[in-house]
Amino acid sequence: MDSKIMTVLGDRMLSLGPQPAADGHYRHFKLTRDADGVAWLLFDRADASANTLSSDVMEEFDAVLAAIETERPAGLVIRSAKPSGFIAGADVNEFRGASDAEMVETRISAAHAVVDHLEALKLPTLAVIHGFCLGGGLEVALACQSRIAIDGARFGFPEVMLGLHPGLGGTARLSALVNPTQSMSLMLTGRTIDARRAKALGLVDAVTQERHVRGAVRDVVFGRLKRAKPGLLTRAASLGPVRGLLAKRMRSEAAKAAPREHYPAPYALIDLWETHGGSKAAMLKAEQASFAKLMVTPTAQNLIRVFFLREQMKKAAGSGNAIKHVHVIGAGAMGGDIAAWVAGQGFRVSLADMKAEPIASAIKRAADLYGKIIRKPTEVRDALDRLIPDMDGEGVRNADLIIEAVPEKLELKQKVYVSLEPKMKPGAILATNTSSIPLQDLRTTLTRPERLVGLHFFNPVSRLQLVEIVSHDGNDPQVLKQALAFVGAIDRLPLSVKSSPGFLVNRALTPYMLEAMVMLDEKTDQRLIDAAAEQFGMPMGPIELADQVGLDICLDVGDMLRTKFGDLLPPTPAWLREKVARGELGRKTGKGFYTWKDGKAEKAPLPETGPGVTDQMIDRLVLPMSNVCVAALREGIVDDPDAVDGAMIFGTGYAPFRGGPLNYARARGVENVVSTLRTLAERFGERFAPDPGWDNFK
Repeated sequence: MDSKIMTVLGDRMLSLGPQPAADGHYRHFKLTRDADGVAWLLFDRADASANTLSSDVMEEFDAVLAAIETERPAGLVIRSAKPSGFIAGADVNEFRGASDAEMVETRISAAHAVVDHLEALKLPTLAVIHGFCLGGGLEVALACQSRIAIDGARFGFPEVMLGLHPGLGGTARLSALVNPTQSMSLMLTGRTIDARRAKALGLVDAVTQERHVRGAVRDVVFGRLKRAKPGLLTRAASLGPVRGLLAKRMRSEAAKAAPREHYPAPYALIDLWETHGGSKAAMLKAEQASFAKLMVTPTAQNLIRVFFLREQMKKAAGSGNAIKHVHVIGAGAMGGDIAAWVAGQGFRVSLADMKAEPIASAIKRAADLYGKIIRKPTEVRDALDRLIPDMDGEGVRNADLIIEAVPEKLELKQKVYVSLEPKMKPGAILATNTSSIPLQDLRTTLTRPERLVGLHFFNPVSRLQLVEIVSHDGNDPQVLKQALAFVGAIDRLPLSVKSSPGFLVNRALTPYMLEAMVMLDEKTDQRLIDAAAEQFGMPMGPIELADQVGLDICLDVGDMLRTKFGDLLPPTPAWLREKVARGELGRKTGKGFYTWKDGKAEKAPLPETGPGVTDQMIDRLVLPMSNVCVAALREGIVDDPDAVDGAMIFGTGYAPFRGGPLNYARARGVENVVSTLRTLAERFGERFAPDPGWDNFK
């Protein structure tokens, strides 16, 4: 066989040591020994596609380690037998609903004992890591004496995304091994790094290919591989005074990203390291109590809930995507960015527009995006090759899916459909990216309305994960199923909604943004309005968001929704129309409510002596969102309250640590929310009237 092919195959197949016996002693592990007397421990969690650490896995792991201790092999290699990677972290299912910190601490201390047992083995221990090595998986690897990464492996501590910090000894072991400014940054941001970066930091001792694993194992076991050692900087940083200075800097950095009252985990981690970073034993002990305390906070429990909402929405997408070629019509901001994202996910995409300029600028934006999100230059080139400029719109004929993203004008969209439909192949799906026009109105010109579906993406497409899949009464169920699978295949989260003005997300977001305009009308400082929303936990305030979205679009959506919902929505001030007429549209024109430079809003700080944020301001902005979500459930626009919360988090950035607008209402108490809405309605008008759906909401 060609040696090149042998090499490729050798790099694809995992090198797992000697073939284990079929009837091993263990459920999740297989233990063998090679000719050199080295034990190979393969982790292969039963009935799971990825390895995660649960209490029964840890219990069995401890029994395996005890057996290894008595057998005294020449060395121990720990590997995953799963193609997906080493270990994807702890089993998050076991964290759900935790409310007793003492109980959590007891359980975490039992798991700690297992990892300590691994570290204490009196023989050379080595983790060979491919694919993902995250959270608890990385903590297991850190307890080994040596770590070898297969090229392409990814390392990280994502616990902070769940409102936690590492809890299996990772805080102490990582900061003792890797320069604390780097190790703390890894734990504080939750980002992942590749094998080369891990080697440069001293997190792994070597990077190799699958076909060289056996040789690398021998080098480690027989002392031929130089192990990464903590450098002078790392040792100096563990001295008390230096820790104090660094911790202060870390806290001010953390405060820019997340306030302590909403996200306690980063600050708990910094406190832990500042207090105990000089002693590994003290830090290992203190980590357990700190982790347990975080686990029972509302923030951690809500973020764990959000983790499962994402999983649930991914599952809803199903599998079996049959779409290969996508044709996008309209290369403006949305159409161009949808085309770029879809091509980046491995699909062939033709992009059509009446003019060449929008296509050219869409391709330039795509190249910028790929430069940021795709690591290998050859893969960037491949993605750009899949994105095909199509001035003549010929791609329609071969496309499995056509996405129309032309401006929000009913007549224009209908005109496009009339010329388009005769060219479509029989099985093709026609999708519209409309954010506001009901599909009932759009389908009137079609001969095959059952193949029309809404695929509503959110801006920025590359960052917001939600896609609303909009159906009308005449849809072919198979078309909706294919649309769901396609959204899953492009790494996006689908929400099934019935067609109605604004669908779910825009309908819920519009009162939030229009209420901010009413507050401006009342002469409230725009910076204070934004500060109120940010204090609640929104990623940005409604005024800045309106500038981001474009004031013309906000106006169009507001007008359209007012024709349907009337006084349930705040009135649109006349000065907003004038602003739009003057061309002050926000970020895209450089001036809206704020002046924009380099994609950022210029904001002077609020005067310290002026008025501050009040609870009433926050309630006026955020409670109407919960109210609309309840209305959408009552009307059957959406049928799953959990998916509603997920949609608002993944489509608008709604404060994740609150678990979504319905979860927030539940946590605050439905009676309290309803009576607050009544009080607001008496003071500010009927738009705050609680929806009848609250009567049956649980």
